[in-house]
Amino acid sequence: MTEIDIQISVEGGSWPDETALLAQSARVIGAAAGHLARAEGQPFPKQPPELSLLFTDDASIQAINAEWRGQDKPTNVLSFPAYPLAPGDTPGPMLGDIILAYETLQREAGELGKPFDEHLTHLLVHGFLHLFGYDHMETDEAEEMEGLETRILGELGLSDPYGDDPVQ
Repeated sequence: MTEIDIQISVEGGSWPDETALLAQSARVIGAAAGHLARAEGQPFPKQPPELSLLFTDDASIQAINAEWRGQDKPTNVLSFPAYPLAPGDTPGPMLGDIILAYETLQREAGELGKPFDEHLTHLLVHGFLHLFGYDHMETDEAEEMEGLETRILGELGLSDPYGDDPVQ
């Protein structure tokens, strides 16, 4: 099993307690890392790399989004790799940071008609893939990243977030 050292901080929003968030995050990130290693040949260092997860609110993520991306609005998830990686590169001891905003996730889950935990799971996978150099700016990149997300979520028993059918 591919191990990731997950550090979490809850700084805002109505998130579940840290124990529940850590358990869900460990399960989701473990599945994503395992899939990348098995199916994509993604190398990992011998020592588990560290991943920082920040669970916050719309106001905080809006400030971060404005400062780092020039977009003065809240967003659901932001990923900041510690070091630039391309898919298939071996990460260093620090993977980076994933920041999630409670209110935006809650609103989006309602709009999608999905349970909050399922939407959170999807965005944890999405943010994790960004740390490994996956992106969705170009059509071919988006197809590759969405395919990975769908397969990882399928392993977790969730449906395709980009379609209506459960993943087989």
